[in-house]
Amino acid sequence: MKSGQLITAMITPMHKDGSVNYGQAVELAKRLAENGSDGIVLSGTTGESPTLTFEEKTKLFGEVTDVLGGQAEIIAGTGSYNTEESIALTKAAESAGVDGIMLVTPYYNKPSQEGLYEHFKTVASQTSLPVLLYNVPGRTSVNLLPETVARLAEIENIVAVKEASGDLEQVSVLKTLVPDNFLIYSGDDALTLPILAVGGAGVVSVVSHLVGRQIKAMIDAFGAGKTNEALDIHLQLMPLFKAMFLTTNPVPVKRALEYVGLDTGPVRLPLVDLSEEEARSIKDVLFQVGLRS
Repeated sequence: MKSGQLITAMITPMHKDGSVNYGQAVELAKRLAENGSDGIVLSGTTGESPTLTFEEKTKLFGEVTDVLGGQAEIIAGTGSYNTEESIALTKAAESAGVDGIMLVTPYYNKPSQEGLYEHFKTVASQTSLPVLLYNVPGRTSVNLLPETVARLAEIENIVAVKEASGDLEQVSVLKTLVPDNFLIYSGDDALTLPILAVGGAGVVSVVSHLVGRQIKAMIDAFGAGKTNEALDIHLQLMPLFKAMFLTTNPVPVKRALEYVGLDTGPVRLPLVDLSEEEARSIKDVLFQVGLRS
């Protein structure tokens, strides 16, 4: 988050029995850092955070940070619908040596805007780490409004937001309300370029597992004023952006990684694997964008 434009929301590799494959997680994190990722989010939505235990999360934070420290920023997903548990996990993540934390809007209990403000303010007060807010109303049933983000941006260590509302007008309004040094990241690969155009800093990406260098090239081209080049890359990658959300994330990206030769293991219930038709669609798109022969 210090200067990163491409942050990957990393999957959590599993063994065939559904236990966390920490060794493969470290290897995948290394691969991401070598292929354009400035930062890596562990135990976010893409990392199946709802079905990882507190102990699994803290071990994952420690294992990846021990090996990858300094090569990419490690951001720990520590938010939940429980403020006290979010604080406890945040403290454990800080002890594990991560570089920052990501806090999702509390899901299921549907707090008011004041409740959201107090939740994030309270967790941020218990850590010295920089905080990335995560607004994803499609999953949480609450929308973190620009005015609330602007209030939170006044807190010293709340430095960025991952905006996955899908609402460009909301992102534009947000940009008018927050300080210039407050970073707005797209939370949707397909909206990265449009969000850059209204003042975004980059993306917290899923598809960068597969095409990190291309996404980084798109962001760099836009920043250099080569907007047509950035648009060309965006349009080339659109089939892949769409395919990775053919069904619930992270099911498609886990299988896509497997199809290009990486060991990712299964998803945990209540998620289930791709249908045969979905699997064929993913393979076709990987072929189309040159990731599979």
